[in-house]
Amino acid sequence: MEQIETIGATEQRELTRIRISVRNLVEFIFRSGDIDNRIGKGAQKEAMQEGSRMHRKIQGRMGMEYRAEVPLKLEVPQEQYVLALEGRADGIITNADGVTVDEIKCMYTDVTRFEEPIFVHKAQAMCYAYIYALQNGLDQISVQLTYCDLDTEEICRFEEAFSFFWLERWFQDMMEAYRKWTDFQFAWRKIRQTSIQTLEFPFPYREGQYKLVGDVYRTIHRKKILFIQAPTGTGKTISTLFPAIRAVGENLGDKIFYLTAKTITRTVAKDTCDLLKAKGYRGKVIVLTAKEKMCPCEEMDCNPSNCLRAKGHYDRVNDAVYDLITTEEDFTRERMLAQAEKYQVCPFEMSLDASLYADIIICDYNYVFDPNVYLKRFFSEEEKGDYIFLVDEAHNLVERGREMYSAVLVKEEILTVKKLVRGKDRKLEAALEKCNRQMLEWKRECETYTIYESIGAFAFSLMRLMSLLDIFLQSRGEMPERKEVTEFYLNLRHFMNMFERVDENYVLYSDFDETDRFCLHLYCVNPSVNLQDCLERGKSTIFFSATLLPVNYYKNLLSSKKDNYAVYADSAFREEQRLLFIGRDVSSLYTRRTLGEFHRIALYIQQVLRAKKGNYLIFFPSYRFMEDVYEQFLAVNEQEADCMMQSGNMNEADREEFIQEFSNPRGKSLAAFCVLGGIFSEGIDLKEDLLIGVLIVGTGLPQICNQREILKEYYQEENGQGFDYAYQYPGMNKVLQAAGRVIRTASDRGIIGLLDERFLRSDYRQLFPREWSQYEVHTLDSLPGALETFWKK
Repeated sequence: MEQIETIGATEQRELTRIRISVRNLVEFIFRSGDIDNRIGKGAQKEAMQEGSRMHRKIQGRMGMEYRAEVPLKLEVPQEQYVLALEGRADGIITNADGVTVDEIKCMYTDVTRFEEPIFVHKAQAMCYAYIYALQNGLDQISVQLTYCDLDTEEICRFEEAFSFFWLERWFQDMMEAYRKWTDFQFAWRKIRQTSIQTLEFPFPYREGQYKLVGDVYRTIHRKKILFIQAPTGTGKTISTLFPAIRAVGENLGDKIFYLTAKTITRTVAKDTCDLLKAKGYRGKVIVLTAKEKMCPCEEMDCNPSNCLRAKGHYDRVNDAVYDLITTEEDFTRERMLAQAEKYQVCPFEMSLDASLYADIIICDYNYVFDPNVYLKRFFSEEEKGDYIFLVDEAHNLVERGREMYSAVLVKEEILTVKKLVRGKDRKLEAALEKCNRQMLEWKRECETYTIYESIGAFAFSLMRLMSLLDIFLQSRGEMPERKEVTEFYLNLRHFMNMFERVDENYVLYSDFDETDRFCLHLYCVNPSVNLQDCLERGKSTIFFSATLLPVNYYKNLLSSKKDNYAVYADSAFREEQRLLFIGRDVSSLYTRRTLGEFHRIALYIQQVLRAKKGNYLIFFPSYRFMEDVYEQFLAVNEQEADCMMQSGNMNEADREEFIQEFSNPRGKSLAAFCVLGGIFSEGIDLKEDLLIGVLIVGTGLPQICNQREILKEYYQEENGQGFDYAYQYPGMNKVLQAAGRVIRTASDRGIIGLLDERFLRSDYRQLFPREWSQYEVHTLDSLPGALETFWKK
């Protein structure tokens, strides 16, 4: 990926250095042909993680004449800027025969079938050869392509000699082909930087907001990580985006990644960018949309046999991207779809290419952190990029991080694949049976769950299986079983890639899933090391959320560094805007879940709704609990309020219809029954009279399950806080998120009711945010008077 920075020049003026890796340059210039994601057709795609290990193994065998990982840089002066090429040759071999540049490519494919090297790989080696020959005065130099099959470790090599004169001509032609792209980047950067110099904060600063903006800017300036606990109303999106943009204007970064967990927060980020543009900012902004939402085909099947746009995509996509970036500043989904239609290319792949030329990239966490999805266009090189990461709703990244770096293998899926390939490949059948037998042995020993110190021997069987699956899929054409076998293969490959990461931050265990299938888990209990590796790709990171309490919990799980900053932004809202009360005569404890308790909770809801007509959200710890209380509420409601209830299988249209009910005019109150931690407990923005109260039944503790108990055991041994890390902290986060739905603007007033006596315990009150210092304690009898007093103010 290109990076742009300002450098001092001897002529006492500033030049711009546009940096790009050799690999990204040659892949961009020389790519051609089809998109083809079928196994066996994508032989060019290296397996990054496993490949790194094999690189080192091959280099270690090469002897004294071989220098490994040789950094190479070349600056190519242009009229107004310098193009800086950077890379690292896998090896330089120097002996009596001369100098050879070695380029190693590791992949999951039978490399012995190759008749010639893949040209983009050869071009990468030729670039390194040119730079090395230029800097060392060589008239001739050779390149060697070393291909390695990751499954079998078989090696295939190709070697070719070049004169420096020929290489120089070739290199100059390549740079000329790339020049229009760098000319554009230089010209656009001048426009962007000039616009930032006069950009002002678009609102009067709220209380504490000026300090927050300064904290973000200083963190970026110091290349650090900052955790911000920012209550609702602090304007955290503008308070992070604005200083990040100003930091770019001071050459402290070049690209901003605004990372979110939900679509609605991406919309807020885009709206904030539009606001800053209206104030004079010139920046190209892209919102990356999931592949399945961009694909125009009825079934997403990315190969030239099933998609006309996949056929010849790489022959057309550069023209499509250049047209887009030179005519548009907003790369919206609609614009991308129209451009893809015009050039008949894949809209998703084109959007990823267009992101290279965006100044602000708004996207899901996956694009930076997920080992299977991350943007290799930006993050495939070891060098740190000029990137600023803004991580919104960062509390979500703990569980998302665990999911990304965990893996599971299901015994029954092994058996299914064995049946699918029966009679087609004896070796593959035998390998599947061997793996199945081992898992059957573990299954017989497992009652609830079993923790393993190691699965080393089994891992070798899985590696053998993966190699045979790869050969099978390459050698077979289209077949009815292909899709299922491919899905199993890809899952197995992810499992093995995660196995390479297993360390003290993982727990290996087996259990049974909800359908009684036997599963082997690589469970990443602490994702901080893996997430930190991703953060190292940028210069600075800002984590922010309305619920990052206790902050040390999030600091420990989202980053492995110990010198990170943390700040608590002051709330912009007044204490008198809300009535926060705790119901001390109700509980959601399992031992208290009786008909009488459900009836008492229903009476609490009735009293709150009677005090003032309006819309209310009532949250419960589970669907079953919600349904039990709902039944009791209908019995006491006497049609005083309208009611609706969240269901467990709502699609996007259902969710929108549910939220729309809050805007519909009605003559009575609305009671919306929802599940705590579900789709309506965070991310929805119901301002002013659209929502005047939230009632939260229970402390939000996750349901007891094997994974939670494993977490508890791990952290009890790690720091003596097993219950806190596994249950209490995640539970209170859900409570705080739900409570944050009710006061959204300076003119809002509303009720927050915590209906569980456990909230009075000191361990829970210590987790209350600073702005919850004033609260009232009530019973069913005392609450009506307090409600009347509050609403009369």
